[in-house]
Amino acid sequence: MKRTSLLAVSVALALGTAACSDTSERSQSDAQPAEQNTQSTVSSEYGELTSGVELDNMDTDVRPQDNFFRYINGQWLERTEIPADRARWGSFDELRERAEQQVLEIVRELAERGGAEGSNEQKIGDLFRSYMDEDTREARGLSPLDESLARIDGLASHDQLAEFWGEQQRRRAGTPVGMFVGQDQMQSDQYITTLSQSGLGLPDRDYYVNDSDSNLELREQYKEFIANLYNAAEWDGGEDAAETILELETKLAEAQWTRIQNRDRQASYNKMTVSELNEDAPGFAWDQFFSAAGVDIEEVVVRQPSYMRDFADMYADVSIEDWQTYLRFHTLRQGAGYLTAALGDASFDFYGRVLQGLEEQRDREKRGVSTVESVLGFMVGEEYVSRHYQQESAERMQEMIDNLMVAFEEAINDLEWMTDETKEEAQAKLSTFTAKIGYPNEWRDYDCVSIAADDLAGNLMRSGECEYERMIGRLGEEVDTEDWGMTPQTVNAYYRSTMNEIVFPAAILQPPFFNVDADDAVNYGAIGGVIGHEITHGFDDQGRRSDGEGNLRDWWSPQDEEQFTERAQMMIDQYSSFNPIDDLFLQGGLGLGENIADLGGLTVSYRAYQNSLGGEEAPVIDGMTAEQRFFAGWGQIWRIKFRDEALRRQVVQGPHSPGKYRVLGVLSNMPEFYEAYGVEEGDEMYRGEDVRVKIW
Repeated sequence: MKRTSLLAVSVALALGTAACSDTSERSQSDAQPAEQNTQSTVSSEYGELTSGVELDNMDTDVRPQDNFFRYINGQWLERTEIPADRARWGSFDELRERAEQQVLEIVRELAERGGAEGSNEQKIGDLFRSYMDEDTREARGLSPLDESLARIDGLASHDQLAEFWGEQQRRRAGTPVGMFVGQDQMQSDQYITTLSQSGLGLPDRDYYVNDSDSNLELREQYKEFIANLYNAAEWDGGEDAAETILELETKLAEAQWTRIQNRDRQASYNKMTVSELNEDAPGFAWDQFFSAAGVDIEEVVVRQPSYMRDFADMYADVSIEDWQTYLRFHTLRQGAGYLTAALGDASFDFYGRVLQGLEEQRDREKRGVSTVESVLGFMVGEEYVSRHYQQESAERMQEMIDNLMVAFEEAINDLEWMTDETKEEAQAKLSTFTAKIGYPNEWRDYDCVSIAADDLAGNLMRSGECEYERMIGRLGEEVDTEDWGMTPQTVNAYYRSTMNEIVFPAAILQPPFFNVDADDAVNYGAIGGVIGHEITHGFDDQGRRSDGEGNLRDWWSPQDEEQFTERAQMMIDQYSSFNPIDDLFLQGGLGLGENIADLGGLTVSYRAYQNSLGGEEAPVIDGMTAEQRFFAGWGQIWRIKFRDEALRRQVVQGPHSPGKYRVLGVLSNMPEFYEAYGVEEGDEMYRGEDVRVKIW
């Protein structure tokens, strides 16, 4: 299953330095927003509407033709400080902070009010109280890990180790093989079990195998963290354990696929029987693994077959003692945030300060809210929607989605490089798209998890069991088409290929993404671009491999495949030339799907906006033409500041381009932007027509 989000929750967007052409000598005033007929509001069927452009954020000393990102966001960049507990700060983070504060108010109220045993109020309130009860957590120390640690200490053979890893699928601590159940990409009306590489303590395999100065330093800091965590647990042998763990994880990392390789949906779809898996990756007790994981299956999809072979070959060569050291550490690492303060501080020092550049931890209440959302997210979402969601937002969103779908249909018909046969297939897929807006039709139940006000660790373990049983219980069942992959209070959006659906949670339907009080131009540039982005994911370099029923199927003619690949390579080359920090360049191949979605989505949204005008001329508002406001809408949703550590991590992990390049990279390819702002050869955002990318 592919789920592509507009912005991954843990990913750091960023600013940087674009590769631009020479600055021209043209006048500063050329192609600035129109000054005639300026008005602050305009009448419409929705009443008096503003432009929606955040004028106080703009830096009009910067020419839009040279750096549109800074032109739209320059004053915001100058006055904004990144909060001490954040790795970055931007439009997404501002809305997340607002949504989190709204959720905090809900949680506080329910915690004070209480409720009957098993009620939503009781579960939400008691989970929050259990997080805030530091005295109980300190008194219990490491005792919540006793059962797991005893199991690790008792491992006497490699077959027992395989069985233990099967059991650990419920907790995901120290599991070099990850197992999950999702829709079958070849038969999307069925669920299937999938195996994937896992098991590292650093965020990506590149940190282990690339010997840059920064990676070498990071590996030393990782070893220090391991030793510090041992000290915080009052365990001996931390320094020796660190050497063992890093050596072992490096072996795993060397066998793992890169993020670019993992993007290939065809290469990573390898269905085989369990018997074939035993033959293909001998040496690992797969039957015991699956049995302990609680699944009785005949077939499995293996995402990285070469990794499974290498892992099965190497795991028996690693001593039981070394695997036990590895497992103790990962059990402790996973539990650090909900055990003692000393463990939590040691974890934050590495994963917060070192990897993200954070200056301080988020306060305890906010961490408590995050825990409640991770365990009871849709239960909280039901209350959030009842208090903070405007139905008018859904109505206007649906209207925009309908208009975007029509515009995409027109765009496909107008493609010069695509044959009629493949256009027919593309239109067939487009016609089956579905959209979900705001919140689920059916709320997820949490009857399977009990919550106690004095048992944080137990609450989290019971939640893990609940969600795991929910997941594997899908095997053999009908696919749940009402399932949501994000809670309503999530500031994000996504496309899911196996459902061929686009999803927009309630919390993203706020300014600057969506403004019910703004003229359509800026909304089409902002949330319209987001809608178009998610639609285009169905036709990016990986989404295009699925048909309208969500199944992997090659519906492209060889000629069209070649034409698409040539244009995609142009985009890879463009983004690979962007150098955000130090000697790190963007990985054009890693971000290809997101960059195609940005460009295609905004292009189609522009067409949809023009269609919505019905041939009438749109008014000038705040000194800006409608076309200029459209692009301002796109530019202001990507405002972002970052810490260097977070930016480096973003470049390595991707797949989203830093915010600056989601503006400059897209607009420099759009002739509509050139016309709106009078961009000419010699301007820094100018690209020759022969190197501008147009795919959709």
